[in-house]
Parts: sequence; structure tokens; C-alpha cells
Amino acid sequence: MLELIAGVVVALVAVAVVLEPLISPRGARQAAADLDEAEFMDIEESESPKIQALLALKEIEFDRATGKLSEEDYGALKAKYAKIALEAMDAEERAETGVAVDAAEELIRQAAQAKVCPACGPRPETDAAFCSECGQKLTVPKAASEGAGSFCTSCGSGLPEGAKFCGECGTRVEVEVPLG
Repeated sequence: MLELIAGVVVALVAVAVVLEPLISPRGARQAAADLDEAEFMDIEESESPKIQALLALKEIEFDRATGKLSEEDYGALKAKYAKIALEAMDAEERAETGVAVDAAEELIRQAAQAKVCPACGPRPETDAAFCSECGQKLTVPKAASEGAGSFCTSCGSGLPEGAKFCGECGTRVEVEVPLG
């Protein structure tokens, strides 16, 4: 008989412990407060350039798949946001590893983005459409990413190493004679 009474008491205590958060107003409030304090991060609200660029790429892919983007718009947007994402990933990796940007690498990157005036040659203004000296339209040399060492004096296109004529306009390349 004593065992039966002990079993009933243990069962009642177990039921009370289980039902206490549901019955007690303090238990419900505490559960709600715990939920409010939990940190949930909406990935779309992230300020990380990498995450924003990757989300944009995902959206571009979706818009293309649903027919909202033409192939040329898709190509341009994908190239733009892929470049941003890669730069953000590279910056994040450099921050994690503590490796600084190599000065020579930075100069090469800037030279590849440099625009060229047909009359004045390479220009420092990378975001301008026209030359600040003569007003002619600036161009981005096609061979700049191919390791071009010089530019055409006529059209401003990049010239590959050892070129005798410009591949864009056909102007003869003047060879510089080294002194000494």
C-alpha cells in the first residue's frame, strides 16, 4: 500500500512539473522573453558585401530562369556582381589570414582598370567617360588584361608585347629605342 501511495505522489509531481509552464503566467512570460532574447539573423538584412553580392547573383539567376532578364542583361549583371562577390571574398580572406594587399598587385589591378585617351594616352580618372585634358571619349584597352606594356598613340588600345601594328586601328607602332 505504501508503494502505491508513493507511486501516485511521484506521478502527481511529474504531472505538475510538466504542466507548470503552461499553467503559470510567469512560465509563459519567461518562455516569451527567452524567445525575444534569442538572436535570429535575417541573412537578407546582412550588411556584408559578400552576402549582398551572392544574394544579388541568386536573384539574377532566378530572374533569368523566369524570363524576366534577357541574356545580355543577365551576362552584364552576372559579371558585375560576380566581380563584387569575388573581391569581397578576397578581402574577407585577407582579413582572416592577416595578409596585406601586395603593392605591386594593387598597381597592376589599377593599371588594368585604367582608361586611355586616344590623344593623351593612359588617364588616371577610372570613372570618367571623357578625357579631362582634351575631352575625347576614354576607352578601356582590350589588351590591358593580357599583359600589355604599351598603348596605341592613335586609338589608345593596349598593345601586346612586340606588336608592330595596332590590332584595333592598324596604326604602325613606334618602337622605343633604349638609351645606353
